[in-house]
Amino acid sequence: MPTLILVRHGRSTANTSGLLAGWTPGVALDERGAAQAAALPGRLAGLPISEVVASPLQRCQETVRPLLEARPGLRSHTDERIGECHYGDWSGRKLAELKDEPLMEVVQSHPSAAAFPGGESMRAMQTRAAEAVREWNARVERDHGADAVYLMCSHGDIIKSLVADALGLHLDLFQRISVEPCSVTAIRYTRLRPYLIRLGDTGDFASLAPREEPGEGDAPVGGGAGAP
Repeated sequence: MPTLILVRHGRSTANTSGLLAGWTPGVALDERGAAQAAALPGRLAGLPISEVVASPLQRCQETVRPLLEARPGLRSHTDERIGECHYGDWSGRKLAELKDEPLMEVVQSHPSAAAFPGGESMRAMQTRAAEAVREWNARVERDHGADAVYLMCSHGDIIKSLVADALGLHLDLFQRISVEPCSVTAIRYTRLRPYLIRLGDTGDFASLAPREEPGEGDAPVGGGAGAP
């Protein structure tokens, strides 16, 4: 079965503002995010990508645009199932405000039980994304062969949940996974099991340096802004 390249969208204006964007319209790439997207074609130059599938949200569409411009014959598709988690009433709110909500402790420690008010559960989020991947795997293999490579551009929590699915991890462990903006994660699917080939690869090790102001240890809902 095919190899899936998962790209998280580049850094967005919501990332730098500390907002939980969700499906809020008009959330674009910031200056750094646009530069990350512009560098993506070069980073992926050696890969024979057969199809591109992107979340409908603006920040993902902007992330894949330079790649599609660099490869005019590459077919692009939009799939709502790999769109961001529906955070409901939390959408557009400051993460700093949300950390004191009782639900945030559930999101961090027991995400399989977390359901956002006016939105969806994290369990439903993972299910729809995993179903999309399996359907696209079959479609890409049918159209391009078992050794094909294709790309999905999605969001932090979606990608983390797909990595957990590939590794056979319970969703309650997915907060242990980190994927930075415009990072590349690769999963090779086979008849018997998936293999995680790359995880959150940005080619930049700045995020590994100690922070001047260490975080609290919680996983950033929505994925975080990446290296400073």
